[in-house]
Amino acid sequence: MSGAGSERNGGAIRILLVDDHPVVRHGLRGMLDAEPDLTVVGEASSGDGGVERAAELRPDIVLMDLRMPDGDGVAATGRILARVPKTRVVVLTTYETDRDILRAIEAGACGYLLKDASPTELADAVRAAYRGETVLAPSVASTLVRQVRKPAPPALSAREAEVLRLVARGRTNAEIGKELFISEATVKTHLLRVFSKLDVADRTAAVTTAMSHGLL
Repeated sequence: MSGAGSERNGGAIRILLVDDHPVVRHGLRGMLDAEPDLTVVGEASSGDGGVERAAELRPDIVLMDLRMPDGDGVAATGRILARVPKTRVVVLTTYETDRDILRAIEAGACGYLLKDASPTELADAVRAAYRGETVLAPSVASTLVRQVRKPAPPALSAREAEVLRLVARGRTNAEIGKELFISEATVKTHLLRVFSKLDVADRTAAVTTAMSHGLL
Protein backbone atom coordinates (compact mmCIF):
# COMPACT_ATOMS: atom_id res chain seq x y z
CA MET A 1 0.00 0.00 0.00
CA SER A 2 1.21 3.49 -0.68
CA GLY A 3 0.40 6.75 1.06
CA ALA A 4 -1.64 9.35 -0.77
CA GLY A 5 -0.07 12.37 0.89
CA SER A 6 -3.33 13.42 2.56
CA GLU A 7 -1.51 15.13 5.36
CA ARG A 8 -2.44 18.11 7.46
CA ASN A 9 0.40 20.51 8.18
CA GLY A 10 2.92 17.75 7.55
CA GLY A 11 1.29 15.37 10.07
CA ALA A 12 -0.38 12.01 9.56
CA ILE A 13 -4.15 11.59 9.56
CA ARG A 14 -5.06 10.79 13.17
CA ILE A 15 -7.45 7.86 13.68
CA LEU A 16 -9.43 6.60 16.67
CA LEU A 17 -10.57 2.94 16.64
CA VAL A 18 -13.84 2.09 18.40
CA ASP A 19 -14.58 -1.65 18.47
CA ASP A 20 -15.33 -4.06 21.30
CA HIS A 21 -13.06 -6.81 19.91
CA PRO A 22 -9.37 -6.42 20.89
CA VAL A 23 -8.24 -8.65 18.02
CA VAL A 24 -10.05 -6.44 15.50
CA ARG A 25 -8.54 -3.28 16.96
CA HIS A 26 -5.07 -4.86 16.92
CA GLY A 27 -5.44 -5.85 13.26
CA LEU A 28 -6.74 -2.44 12.25
CA ARG A 29 -3.94 -0.68 14.08
CA GLY A 30 -1.35 -2.82 12.31
CA MET A 31 -2.84 -2.14 8.88
CA LEU A 32 -3.28 1.59 9.35
CA ASP A 33 -0.01 2.30 11.14
CA ALA A 34 1.79 0.63 8.23
CA GLU A 35 0.73 3.60 6.08
CA PRO A 36 3.14 6.58 6.26
CA ASP A 37 0.32 9.14 6.24
CA LEU A 38 -1.97 7.39 8.75
CA THR A 39 -1.60 6.90 12.50
CA VAL A 40 -3.84 5.36 15.15
CA VAL A 41 -3.86 7.69 18.14
CA GLY A 42 -6.26 5.78 20.38
CA GLU A 43 -8.71 2.95 20.90
CA ALA A 44 -12.00 2.39 22.72
CA SER A 45 -13.99 -0.77 23.34
CA SER A 46 -17.47 0.72 23.72
CA GLY A 47 -19.70 3.47 22.44
CA ASP A 48 -19.38 5.54 25.61
CA GLY A 49 -15.63 4.99 25.66
CA GLY A 50 -15.40 6.13 22.05
CA VAL A 51 -17.20 9.36 22.86
CA GLU A 52 -14.84 10.12 25.73
CA ARG A 53 -11.71 9.25 23.77
CA ALA A 54 -12.85 11.32 20.79
CA ALA A 55 -13.44 14.34 23.03
CA GLU A 56 -10.01 13.84 24.59
CA LEU A 57 -7.97 13.11 21.42
CA ARG A 58 -9.95 15.05 18.78
CA PRO A 59 -8.95 12.66 15.98
CA ASP A 60 -9.41 13.40 12.31
CA ILE A 61 -11.22 10.11 11.69
CA VAL A 62 -13.12 7.69 13.93
CA LEU A 63 -13.57 4.12 12.68
CA MET A 64 -16.74 3.08 14.48
CA ASP A 65 -18.16 -0.39 15.02
CA LEU A 66 -21.96 -0.53 15.18
CA ARG A 67 -22.95 -3.06 17.82
CA MET A 68 -21.09 -2.78 21.10
CA PRO A 69 -21.88 -2.84 24.81
CA ASP A 70 -22.37 0.40 26.72
CA GLY A 71 -23.94 2.36 23.85
CA ASP A 72 -24.17 1.39 20.18
CA GLY A 73 -22.12 2.91 17.38
CA VAL A 74 -24.94 4.98 15.92
CA ALA A 75 -25.67 6.72 19.22
CA ALA A 76 -21.94 7.21 19.80
CA THR A 77 -21.55 8.73 16.32
CA GLY A 78 -24.13 11.40 17.03
CA ARG A 79 -22.58 12.22 20.42
CA ILE A 80 -19.06 12.41 19.00
CA LEU A 81 -20.10 14.79 16.24
CA ALA A 82 -21.93 16.97 18.76
CA ARG A 83 -18.76 17.28 20.87
CA VAL A 84 -16.10 17.23 18.13
CA PRO A 85 -17.82 18.52 14.96
CA LYS A 86 -14.67 18.49 12.82
CA THR A 87 -14.10 14.77 13.39
CA ARG A 88 -15.35 12.50 10.61
CA VAL A 89 -16.91 9.18 11.57
CA VAL A 90 -16.72 6.14 9.29
CA VAL A 91 -18.72 3.08 10.31
CA LEU A 92 -16.78 -0.18 9.99
CA THR A 93 -18.99 -3.16 10.68
CA THR A 94 -20.09 -6.64 9.62
CA TYR A 95 -23.75 -5.53 9.46
CA GLU A 96 -25.37 -4.03 6.38
CA THR A 97 -29.10 -4.06 7.06
CA ASP A 98 -31.13 -1.20 5.62
CA ARG A 99 -32.00 0.03 9.10
CA ASP A 100 -28.38 0.04 10.32
CA ILE A 101 -27.17 1.91 7.25
CA LEU A 102 -29.88 4.57 7.37
CA ARG A 103 -29.49 5.12 11.11
CA ALA A 104 -25.73 5.57 10.76
CA ILE A 105 -26.00 8.05 7.89
CA GLU A 106 -28.75 9.97 9.67
CA ALA A 107 -26.54 10.18 12.77
CA GLY A 108 -23.89 11.94 10.68
CA ALA A 109 -21.48 9.18 9.64
CA CYS A 110 -19.65 10.15 6.45
CA GLY A 111 -18.99 6.56 5.47
CA TYR A 112 -20.13 2.97 5.90
CA LEU A 113 -17.66 0.17 5.25
CA LEU A 114 -17.74 -3.55 5.84
CA LYS A 115 -15.03 -5.44 7.70
CA ASP A 116 -14.26 -7.55 4.64
CA ALA A 117 -12.68 -4.46 3.01
CA SER A 118 -9.06 -4.97 1.97
CA PRO A 119 -6.27 -3.02 3.71
CA THR A 120 -5.88 -0.86 0.60
CA GLU A 121 -9.62 -0.13 0.43
CA LEU A 122 -9.69 0.76 4.12
CA ALA A 123 -6.68 3.09 3.93
CA ASP A 124 -8.04 4.79 0.80
CA ALA A 125 -11.44 5.21 2.47
CA VAL A 126 -9.85 6.89 5.49
CA ARG A 127 -8.02 9.33 3.19
CA ALA A 128 -11.21 10.02 1.22
CA ALA A 129 -13.18 10.67 4.42
CA TYR A 130 -10.43 13.02 5.58
CA ARG A 131 -10.78 14.95 2.33
CA GLY A 132 -14.48 15.40 3.05
CA GLU A 133 -15.79 12.70 0.72
CA THR A 134 -18.50 10.15 1.48
CA VAL A 135 -17.19 6.58 1.47
CA LEU A 136 -19.55 3.63 1.04
CA ALA A 137 -19.04 -0.06 0.44
CA PRO A 138 -20.57 -0.93 -2.98
CA SER A 139 -23.33 -3.03 -1.42
CA VAL A 140 -24.15 -0.20 0.98
CA ALA A 141 -24.35 2.32 -1.86
CA SER A 142 -26.76 -0.03 -3.66
CA THR A 143 -28.92 -0.24 -0.54
CA LEU A 144 -29.11 3.54 -0.24
CA VAL A 145 -30.05 3.89 -3.91
CA ARG A 146 -32.77 1.28 -3.43
CA GLN A 147 -34.08 3.15 -0.37
CA VAL A 148 -34.22 6.43 -2.28
CA ARG A 149 -36.12 4.80 -5.13
CA LYS A 150 -38.52 2.96 -2.84
CA PRO A 151 -42.02 4.49 -2.78
CA ALA A 152 -42.94 6.27 0.40
CA PRO A 153 -44.69 3.97 2.90
CA PRO A 154 -48.47 4.30 3.01
CA ALA A 155 -49.87 6.49 5.77
CA LEU A 156 -52.22 4.91 8.29
CA SER A 157 -54.60 6.99 10.31
CA ALA A 158 -54.06 7.08 14.07
CA ARG A 159 -57.04 4.76 14.59
CA GLU A 160 -55.93 2.33 11.87
CA ALA A 161 -52.47 2.12 13.42
CA GLU A 162 -54.03 1.60 16.84
CA VAL A 163 -56.17 -1.26 15.56
CA LEU A 164 -53.21 -2.87 13.80
CA ARG A 165 -51.04 -2.65 16.91
CA LEU A 166 -53.69 -4.60 18.80
CA VAL A 167 -53.85 -7.14 15.97
CA ALA A 168 -50.09 -7.55 16.34
CA ARG A 169 -50.64 -8.34 20.01
CA GLY A 170 -52.98 -11.17 19.07
CA ARG A 171 -56.29 -9.48 19.88
CA THR A 172 -59.48 -10.59 18.09
CA ASN A 173 -61.78 -8.08 16.42
CA ALA A 174 -64.20 -8.36 19.33
CA GLU A 175 -61.41 -7.75 21.86
CA ILE A 176 -60.12 -4.77 19.88
CA GLY A 177 -63.62 -3.28 19.70
CA LYS A 178 -64.09 -3.64 23.45
CA GLU A 179 -60.68 -2.12 24.19
CA LEU A 180 -61.19 0.86 21.85
CA PHE A 181 -64.90 1.29 22.63
CA ILE A 182 -65.93 0.78 19.01
CA SER A 183 -68.10 -1.86 17.36
CA GLU A 184 -66.68 -5.02 15.88
CA ALA A 185 -67.98 -3.88 12.47
CA THR A 186 -65.97 -0.67 12.79
CA VAL A 187 -62.86 -2.70 13.63
CA LYS A 188 -63.40 -4.72 10.44
CA THR A 189 -63.80 -1.51 8.43
CA HIS A 190 -60.51 -0.15 9.76
CA LEU A 191 -58.76 -3.43 8.97
CA LEU A 192 -60.13 -3.49 5.42
CA ARG A 193 -58.76 0.01 4.89
CA VAL A 194 -55.40 -1.10 6.29
CA PHE A 195 -55.36 -4.13 3.96
CA SER A 196 -56.07 -1.85 1.00
CA LYS A 197 -53.40 0.70 1.90
CA LEU A 198 -50.76 -1.97 2.51
CA ASP A 199 -51.87 -4.08 -0.47
CA VAL A 200 -52.21 -7.25 1.63
CA ALA A 201 -54.92 -9.86 2.05
CA ASP A 202 -54.78 -10.89 5.70
CA ARG A 203 -53.96 -9.78 9.24
CA THR A 204 -50.54 -11.44 9.45
CA ALA A 205 -49.36 -9.86 6.21
CA ALA A 206 -50.70 -6.49 7.36
CA VAL A 207 -48.66 -6.61 10.58
CA THR A 208 -45.51 -7.83 8.81
CA THR A 209 -45.77 -5.20 6.08
CA ALA A 210 -46.49 -2.40 8.52
CA MET A 211 -43.47 -3.36 10.60
CA SER A 212 -41.21 -3.43 7.53
CA HIS A 213 -42.37 0.14 6.74
CA GLY A 214 -41.79 1.28 10.32
CA LEU A 215 -45.49 1.95 10.83
CA LEU A 216 -45.71 -0.05 14.06
